[in-house]
Amino acid sequence: MSTGGVYRSVDGGTSWEPRNKGISAYFMPDPNPEFGQCVHKIAADAAVEGRLYAQNHHGVYRTDDNAETWTSIADGLPADFGFVMLTHPRRAGTAWVVPLKADGERIPPDGELAVHRTDDAGSTWKRLASGLPTGEYNSVLRDAASVDTAEPAGVYFGTRGGAVYASADEGDTFTEVASHLPDVLCVRAAVVAGA
Repeated sequence: MSTGGVYRSVDGGTSWEPRNKGISAYFMPDPNPEFGQCVHKIAADAAVEGRLYAQNHHGVYRTDDNAETWTSIADGLPADFGFVMLTHPRRAGTAWVVPLKADGERIPPDGELAVHRTDDAGSTWKRLASGLPTGEYNSVLRDAASVDTAEPAGVYFGTRGGAVYASADEGDTFTEVASHLPDVLCVRAAVVAGA
């Protein structure tokens, strides 16, 4: 949770314990506290038991042991701040983020909106911007992005500037599918079976 960190329950929610080992909170007096981190979004790897990805307030992390320990996977990204964390519905190691410059400047780095995808659990990242506008200064919020279950998976997101973008090829190319909306706060996608 934002301003609290990662908490885990192993008894159906009766009790909770912080699980933030390895997640930095540079803004706290102790930069590695037990709790107090600012988690923006967590997503589970669909194919690897115990693997989770987290986009934090200045940090992108992965755990492979059900949140016992976390490792930074931000190397290769233009910034480690952002709100979005998406994972592939079937394939291990594939996740998407939308980096923003910083907490004080919640805009895409260099004003260039781009999605970044990893296909190896965060060891490397690929910048994906084909079809996205240049000179874009609007952010993408934590619930304003989604992945569908199609093959290949579709990736969708909306901006604070009221545009919605869709990719039918896992982010390799995007198309604007809506514009001139108010702030896009939530995007959900689903595959609808034919009648």
